Amino acid sequence: MTGFTLPPALAEERDSFRSFLAASASRGEVATIDTPMDPAGFELSACLSALDPGPALVFPNVGTSGVPVVGNLLGSVDRIAFGLGVPRGELTSHIARAIAHPLPAVRVDSGAVQEVVLPPDLGLLPVPRFFEHETGHYITAGCIVAEDRVSGQRNLSYARLKLLGGDRALIGIAPNHHLAVMARAAAARGERLPIAVTLGNHPAVLVAAALYLRLGEDEMSVAGALLGEPVRVLGCRTSGLPVPANAEIVIEGEIDTTQTVEEGPVSEYHGMYERYGAGYVVTIRAITRRRDAMLQVVEPGFHQEHVLLGGVAIAAGLQASLGALIPAVGNVAVSSSGCGRLSAVVALTGEHRPGDPARTIVAAHSAVNLIKQVTVVDDDIDPWDETAVQWAIATRMRAERDIVIVRGMRTDRSEPMKLGGTIAKYGFDATRRAEDREDWTRALPPSAAYERVAPIVDAVRAGARRVG
Repeated sequence: MTGFTLPPALAEERDSFRSFLAASASRGEVATIDTPMDPAGFELSACLSALDPGPALVFPNVGTSGVPVVGNLLGSVDRIAFGLGVPRGELTSHIARAIAHPLPAVRVDSGAVQEVVLPPDLGLLPVPRFFEHETGHYITAGCIVAEDRVSGQRNLSYARLKLLGGDRALIGIAPNHHLAVMARAAAARGERLPIAVTLGNHPAVLVAAALYLRLGEDEMSVAGALLGEPVRVLGCRTSGLPVPANAEIVIEGEIDTTQTVEEGPVSEYHGMYERYGAGYVVTIRAITRRRDAMLQVVEPGFHQEHVLLGGVAIAAGLQASLGALIPAVGNVAVSSSGCGRLSAVVALTGEHRPGDPARTIVAAHSAVNLIKQVTVVDDDIDPWDETAVQWAIATRMRAERDIVIVRGMRTDRSEPMKLGGTIAKYGFDATRRAEDREDWTRALPPSAAYERVAPIVDAVRAGARRVG
């Protein structure tokens, strides 16, 4: 390492990307790689992949732009929970409450993200190439703001942008996603859809952008609820769209659905390539940034930050929707082993009734098209602890009785094993039943002993190698 230091996080910027990066650095969870990196090469991506799930990596010397690149920021459930200021066990409940009680953003007159105005040329940013068989450089961490001019409905979501040269990019959006719906609505009126691609956001914004809400529900307001205070936004220079005032970079553009470009193979969350055909073209109108901006990237494919941003958001939405149907639903996880999209674990509280596990399995399959495997456990199992979940399956489930299979259910275009748009979905009931064992008591030290040694355990986990 050389003399590079992270840009300062000001006290009034609690809602910024750099405030979280500074907090992560204070916990020893950030590493700086001063080796020069070529955005056209794959070495930066190789570092992020080889060091997945972390620490977060800062690359100060990428190309000639002078803009550092930061990745692997949210590579674990614990780091996402830390970013939202809650214990891991309360993460999905915290997000579910924020969905139910949004806090609208507040407009401000100025913000650091507009300190510098660049020409509308994406080549001025150190956007890397990631994978061998993809056909270009991708912006992967953009939280995209859009608004329907007629209805006033707003959307905050993710979509990849492939650089096409100069002021043009391809945007990859699934046809059923709200951003695509809004783009088609604008096209029907003979218009282009203005968008703002915001880069370098606080974890509250990053998580909110991944949520599956109803069209018209404002994810930026959910981000405010996650923060505990409204997100401060200011209007874009070309469109007036509200963007986080303390973001690092904003790319202002317009989606033109009349122009399409064949994308070629592109990586997906399951770790393989998909070929989705043609994508819409975005014309860039302006780029603004902080004076000392950093470019955030998310290593795509089957890497932890990419997987977990989606998984945590889907889990929170599932917890809210399932809880409305089945009161015994407790914590929910959509885990890494299921690519953060395909596999859910639902814990039921001790008061659950006969039939609740099967109802939970079917309801979860119906609630999210992508979910094809559901495991139901008792609430002594942490759904995010994949070893504990597998232990419950191995010790509490009878295969001939407790496996549910439903054939021919609808799925998403990104499902790796789809056939004609459908897939067989299945579930495991790994909850205890009285008829299976007389005694379910776990063989563990008493809880009081755990409490007495908690300071010792905390010290060792914090890195101490000798505790008095």
